[in-house]
Amino acid sequence: MLIIFNKPFGVLCQFTGEGLTLKEYIDVPGIYPAGRLDKDSEGLLVLTDDGRVQDHLAHPKYGKHKIYWIQVDKTIDAETCQRLEQGIQLNDGPAHAIRCHRIDPPPLPDREPPVRVRKNISTSWIEMTLNEGRNRQVRRMTAAVGFPTLRLVRVTVGDYQLGDLSPGEYRVIEATQVKSTYAKQRYPSHRRNVRRR
Repeated sequence: MLIIFNKPFGVLCQFTGEGLTLKEYIDVPGIYPAGRLDKDSEGLLVLTDDGRVQDHLAHPKYGKHKIYWIQVDKTIDAETCQRLEQGIQLNDGPAHAIRCHRIDPPPLPDREPPVRVRKNISTSWIEMTLNEGRNRQVRRMTAAVGFPTLRLVRVTVGDYQLGDLSPGEYRVIEATQVKSTYAKQRYPSHRRNVRRR
């Protein structure tokens, strides 16, 4: 089994512990996240009960592309995106984006709580593709080039996409439908009502 979940802001990528966790949204036994999103990030989280699938999606050696929509402080330019593609040095080694480019503000629901922005300073959006997922890597990369991340939404992991799921909703993909490549639209989806707090 595989689950595609739209993780809301503030949710921890675990089923136990204090605070808002996955158990508030997903009541399916025996599944675990294939990779993580930090508490302050949103968007696509893939969960599975198959250790091989989990490893294939999460381990850097498989190079699965992860695509993020990122709102940054100030107006980022094409030259800065090129720097992120060429590579920068972080405290745990070099890092580079597979692709990075400016995008229009994407059609996302408002975040709760809202992003804090400064009245006299603009913000902008980029789409960044990585093939690894070190701890808070996107945030550290944008900060290193002078554009701190304000909002971070993951929309793709390998062949899996966030699609039209609202925050807090998930879609179940049965074991017989899990393949290394697939088109999400081909399979029936199951929605769970968003849990309101």
